[in-house]
Amino acid sequence: MAIKLGVVMDNMATVNYKKDSTLAMLWEADRRGYQLYYLEQKDLLLRDSKPYGNVHRLTMYHDANHWFDLGEKQTIPLADLNIILMRKDPPFNAEYIYATYLLEHAEKLGVLVANKPQSLRDANEKLFATDFPQCCPPNLVTCSIEKLNEFWQEHKDIVCKPLDSMGGDSIFRLRELDVNAQVVFHNLTHAGKQFIMAQKFIPDIIAGDKRILLIDGDPFPFALARVPQGKDWRGNLAVGAEGKVQPLTARDQWICEQVGSTLRAKGLYFVGIDVIGDYLTEINVTSPTGIRELDQASGLNISALLFDRLEHHLG
Repeated sequence: MAIKLGVVMDNMATVNYKKDSTLAMLWEADRRGYQLYYLEQKDLLLRDSKPYGNVHRLTMYHDANHWFDLGEKQTIPLADLNIILMRKDPPFNAEYIYATYLLEHAEKLGVLVANKPQSLRDANEKLFATDFPQCCPPNLVTCSIEKLNEFWQEHKDIVCKPLDSMGGDSIFRLRELDVNAQVVFHNLTHAGKQFIMAQKFIPDIIAGDKRILLIDGDPFPFALARVPQGKDWRGNLAVGAEGKVQPLTARDQWICEQVGSTLRAKGLYFVGIDVIGDYLTEINVTSPTGIRELDQASGLNISALLFDRLEHHLG
């Protein structure tokens, strides 16, 4: 009997056909003969403690002008599905958290949810990296403007970022004597009321912010180095960085060894870690990207590796 796969994601019509990693996953699932069901976060519901989804049957195509068709909307018990991919992009807000609670109800009924709902809540993409201090640059998480000033004065060149964003949004670099520092601290912390992260600036960003994908705790052997372009120092494809595929270094492999068993134990089946130089800076668990670029350069199929593992966990 065909595996039934549901995908919770943003509006399918708005994704980038050339780059979207969720599309790669769905094409591979379709190639395997899975029955595909599409829904957005708002389509989840709980009735009398049982989880349901307002879903569309999904048909996928390799056509930049017409890459999917949706069947009529129907309400089904989530327990009818074998696998649910949670691929909703941040922001990681209250609605996202509520969605993980509903997905957890499906998980309790035997559905394999990737990534595990509780771990999505527990593993904040900025804070989770601090579980591995041996891998991280000097860092500070605080809402105190005074403590941020102390950290800045100590390290002279730092990066500040909110804990709930993605794609390089609202990330600031502050060099020594930067006259905008107090404005940045005030705005990011909402006048000392909201936690943010500060990290020592890593000059190796000039060579790229490497995205390394781990499948069930095991690293894909190539990284996507996102190299800043022009006057923008950020290594994010969303802000114009150039992607370059390269083999993992010995240090990359070591960092993956440090985090891999924890990812596996937490049911974080598909994760993208960010490495700058010798340092782990983030662990992305919500909707990591990079599949399309890495597949194209390596000639391999990351989605196939992922579904091999998921099918193994189905038993």
